[in-house]
Amino acid sequence: MLELRRRGWMWAALLAAGVLAGCASSSRRPAPVEDRSPALHTQVPPAVPGDAARPLPGSENAAKPGYYTVRPGDTLIRIALDSGQNWRDIARWNSLENPNIIEVGQVLRVVPPATAATGVAVARPVAPSVVVPGPVSPSSAASAPHSAPALSVASVPPVSPTPGPAGEEELPWGWPTAGGGTIVAGFDEQRNKGLDIAGKAGDPVLASADGRVVYAGAGLRGYGNLIILKHNNTFLSAYAHNQTLLVKEDQTVRKGQKIAEMGSSDADRVKLHFEIRRQGKPVDPARYLPARTP
Repeated sequence: MLELRRRGWMWAALLAAGVLAGCASSSRRPAPVEDRSPALHTQVPPAVPGDAARPLPGSENAAKPGYYTVRPGDTLIRIALDSGQNWRDIARWNSLENPNIIEVGQVLRVVPPATAATGVAVARPVAPSVVVPGPVSPSSAASAPHSAPALSVASVPPVSPTPGPAGEEELPWGWPTAGGGTIVAGFDEQRNKGLDIAGKAGDPVLASADGRVVYAGAGLRGYGNLIILKHNNTFLSAYAHNQTLLVKEDQTVRKGQKIAEMGSSDADRVKLHFEIRRQGKPVDPARYLPARTP
């Protein structure tokens, strides 16, 4: 009898130890991880109790000509490039309080209001300008991309508008690199939306035609330090992977003007990725650029 009682005590002690061990292990279990990172560009509309069917901005214009429905991964810069517009104009047309945040499913106007109403775009070539060194205010210097030197712009009176799209097709293009450069990748509508031109770090990158800077920065994934020029209502050109940007947004430039220095930002080698976009659609730059001299 004494032996049985002793064994019962042993089993009870072992059972109590197991319960305590289980409690201790459960108390050491790590807390679940919560992602608190902010959505900087595209965000999924938040769930609001009792408002599951909340209409998104512009939803009444979905599928209409001149409007675009935001998809996951979109940024305003990408939408502007693909629609051939200035991202600041799109932000203004849609009264975006914070252009860094757009919602999946939101519908944006991507053509000027007058164009959407009439279906006709009026050609307004960009006025050329002369860029000269000069002082800038501290606020404008702080907004200049990277470490670009301070520049001031002396505007030239605008030229007369070119009547109709036929004149825009005759835009005089020039090569975006000085003194050659080897083309290491040609145009492919699916895999390479422009030309890749090899060179040395610091080689000059030139404006391919007169235009206005509508973007200068590194906010478009895959392009590195990027400059986008708007030449008229038909054409944009893009200059990617730069080492240094020498112009800032809303500045006018002349054909052949140095706007950047070649680099390898967001690329596997030093090169310039150059695109020409006709109404937002990538086209083969070789169709527009002049023959290269030996």
